[in-house]
Amino acid sequence: MFKRATGFMDVVCYTGNGTAGATQAHNLGVVPELMIVKQRPYTSTWTIYVENIGAANKLVLNTNAAAISATSAWNSTAPTSSVFTLGSLNDTNENPLGHIAYLFATLAGVSKVGSYTGTGADLNVDCGFSAGARFVLIKRTDATGNWFTYDSARGIVAGADPYLLLNSTAAEDSTNDEIDPLSSGFSIPSGSNVNASGGTYIFLAIA
Repeated sequence: MFKRATGFMDVVCYTGNGTAGATQAHNLGVVPELMIVKQRPYTSTWTIYVENIGAANKLVLNTNAAAISATSAWNSTAPTSSVFTLGSLNDTNENPLGHIAYLFATLAGVSKVGSYTGTGADLNVDCGFSAGARFVLIKRTDATGNWFTYDSARGIVAGADPYLLLNSTAAEDSTNDEIDPLSSGFSIPSGSNVNASGGTYIFLAIA
């Protein structure tokens, strides 16, 4: 589904060493704004770094939990344009197990990693695109909330939109108007699951 591209997305495979403060090189070429890390050999959580919530916290892709404090995930250290830092947490740095990391960043006209505050009313999210978003991933961070995914192949339309939840095995749902087309990004109607008034949300959008 994704392909490495400088400034947009990189994939890094590495072996954990359990040492807090260990660094791992990457080839994204810019500072990652979103990192998804998984220990490969055994069952474990998908640990998420998002610039918006900071390097002392984490999200978990396979749950609907809000952002939580986790200084041992990234050693409270933000990534740079050449490396990301690991703590002693097994899910991101267990010795001597293999891990995989997916890194994303904002690339003008291609991708946008960002955040917004829900209003409960119609809300436009400007990503700087010229023809709207074709893939959108949204998660609430200040309270519990599912990982909603939408895409234009299944339909981002002015009406009910099919979506999947990355933290659930539930079948696709298409009973609600979740997001609408917007030439510069995407629009969120008042009745959407990702537009609670005052709620804080992070997103990854791809043009």
